Amino acid sequence: MFRIIRKSKINLARLGEVTTTHGVFKTPIFMPPGTQATVKAIGPDDLESLEAEIVLVNALHLHLRPGEELIRYLGGIHEFMAWKRPILSDSGGFQAWSLSQRGPKLSKIHDNGVEFFSPIDGSSHFITPEKSIEIQHKIGADIIMAFDECSPDSDDKEYNRQSMLRTNQWAEQSIKAHSGSSQQLLFGIIQGGPYLDLRKEATKFITSLPFDGFALGGETIGYNMPRTLELVEELKSLLPEDKPLYAMGLGANPNDIVEVVKRGVDMFDCVNPMRIARHGDLYHGKITTNENSLISISNSKFKDDNNPIDSDCDCYTCRNFSRAYLRHLYLTKEPLYLRLATIHNLRYMMRLIAILRQEI
Repeated sequence: MFRIIRKSKINLARLGEVTTTHGVFKTPIFMPPGTQATVKAIGPDDLESLEAEIVLVNALHLHLRPGEELIRYLGGIHEFMAWKRPILSDSGGFQAWSLSQRGPKLSKIHDNGVEFFSPIDGSSHFITPEKSIEIQHKIGADIIMAFDECSPDSDDKEYNRQSMLRTNQWAEQSIKAHSGSSQQLLFGIIQGGPYLDLRKEATKFITSLPFDGFALGGETIGYNMPRTLELVEELKSLLPEDKPLYAMGLGANPNDIVEVVKRGVDMFDCVNPMRIARHGDLYHGKITTNENSLISISNSKFKDDNNPIDSDCDCYTCRNFSRAYLRHLYLTKEPLYLRLATIHNLRYMMRLIAILRQEI
């Protein structure tokens, strides 16, 4: 399932490949999130031209709408969204937690699952580890995630410990619910908040289970980068070398990916490149260095700028359109801007991945 092709001689970076039922993807890999079975503002043909190899969908969102039964009836997630390459489905643990942060709170965590009200229509739902795996089986993604509870940095240590133990129990239940399915790879998630001792305890437990890969979850991963790097460095020796390592939600800054790849992380996803593109911020500058930056396309200095966003970029947007035109689209709220901006920021991430692979 996971083959290491080459290891760096100067750090823990490695070049590998993961084999799934819908093809092989190489690592390190950035996975564009397609939460609602679509990467916002662009189509599958755009993703192919950007050289995306795998995308991510969210099981909880798809359970609420349109429903896993409809997706299965229509041929599974690949047919449903017309994407023939690998897909990873997030179990929805983070989304269930995020509902509990809204006022009034829309979810409540129990030892046997998560009770929540749909933000769409107010309907009541209860997701257990077994139900999460059932949903993901019906959706049909190539890689599915064990159900977990995300605990933010702000929670105290005792709650983080209880949350970690709950996630460990749910991991065992997820494996039992998945047993007998040979078509989908199952990844386990390591929680424990910002506390190193809890993270180590969780790592030892989760890696003792027969998962196909492992993920570092929780708000710590990707939100607090200095602490994230400390945790990755401390935990890497406890993780099996023959399984891929996934840092969930990481990639808000392209340099974050560079740093975790150096420390042996293979997979990552983040909505930030697409989100900031939609709000007018576009990647610019040298890749893999601290010289990369953002330009705000609404800035008046781009009013008559006939240059592309980035003269070194080979994306469709940079090959055909000027900063002045993109600024015009953005200020007039033309839908075309969303597509062109998303193409550029995602291509920047894919170019970053290609350079990292070459350097390894």
